[in-house]
Amino acid sequence: MAGRYRWVVLGVGALAQGTNAAVFLGLPALTPQLRAHFGLTLPQVGLLIGAVNLGTMLTLVPWGAMADRRGERLVMTIGGIGAAAFLALVATGNALLAGLALFGAGVFGASVNAASGRAVMSWFTADRRGLAMGIRQTATPVGAALAAVVLPVIAANAGVPASFLALSAFTALVAAAIAVFIREPPGAARASHSQGVVLRDPELIRLSTASGLLVVPQFTAAALMVELLHDHRGVALGLASGLFAAAQVLGGAGRLGAGLWSDAVRSRLGPLRTVAVVVAAFFLLCALLVDAPVWLLATALVPTTALAVCWNGLAVTAAVELAPEGSSGTALGMQNSANYLSASITPALAGWVVVALSWQAALVLAAAAAATARFLLRDLTERSSTPPRPGSGGEPSAHPSPRP
Repeated sequence: MAGRYRWVVLGVGALAQGTNAAVFLGLPALTPQLRAHFGLTLPQVGLLIGAVNLGTMLTLVPWGAMADRRGERLVMTIGGIGAAAFLALVATGNALLAGLALFGAGVFGASVNAASGRAVMSWFTADRRGLAMGIRQTATPVGAALAAVVLPVIAANAGVPASFLALSAFTALVAAAIAVFIREPPGAARASHSQGVVLRDPELIRLSTASGLLVVPQFTAAALMVELLHDHRGVALGLASGLFAAAQVLGGAGRLGAGLWSDAVRSRLGPLRTVAVVVAAFFLLCALLVDAPVWLLATALVPTTALAVCWNGLAVTAAVELAPEGSSGTALGMQNSANYLSASITPALAGWVVVALSWQAALVLAAAAAATARFLLRDLTERSSTPPRPGSGGEPSAHPSPRP
């Protein structure tokens, strides 16, 4: 029974992750309609959408610590209900109220980032965690893509408030699914120490810093690929956008492949180190090809962008497996905070480097960030993975065992 139930947990956890991504990654698709609805300038609508990320970044660690002490079902249910309420509030007010409400939606939505990974990891043994977390992380681009398609259609036909009410209703539905279907394994560990112990852990600090650095090439590609092909090289906007979408799909598949690879070799950090080196090499290649024949540049940019996406599940799984027993939620909050901080800074930084220096310089900067991440990962201690118990059918232990 537990062997089948873990897939229910994974399904609900991935659904929650995708729904949260629809909010913090899908809303930019509404930018033109938000500007018209609220009467905003482009910088103002950027601040409005950014309020979600700010609320999320500031509360990831507290939600993770709460999950470690109280369990993920309670945390994600409270968070989902709160996020749904604030998303509904966006539909009722002016731009200022909408910004405050989106900040609140980010505050409560952060619970999913911190706790859904803990829920999934606690039900899967070491030989399946890579695949499980790859599926969970793939839900992020899928949720964002669906939101980018659906929300503008709802806004065009029923108005911007209706799009937020739809998001609110679906978020509330997912919160109900969490309350009904998510539970912890018998004897699941609880944190027996303060979150400060985790936050001061040198290995988790290095892993989180490396993750933040790997976000630099990911969001450099997200911010610049279409602009580079369209504005700099004259590729039609539709084709450039299509190539970017194809790269994102390949990146999502890469997350699954990276998870399977890590399960096969019983290591998260080994594949993560390899991916970091390959990402650095591909960005350097793209820097050399900026002014090459456009078909050659596009051929390099698509796999480069996909590679820049595929590492995330490895880092998340490694963070949980490096965490002291009962503290995986705090570790996830810490690692995700570094990612969000880097994601907030990178697009503006990459754009500034292009304007002040060159396209090549921005791509080299992304390569340097990946190479620095590889350096930080060079001698991290891998948590020893334990195989499933004989006769258990692959059922999990209550919690990943502490590192040696």
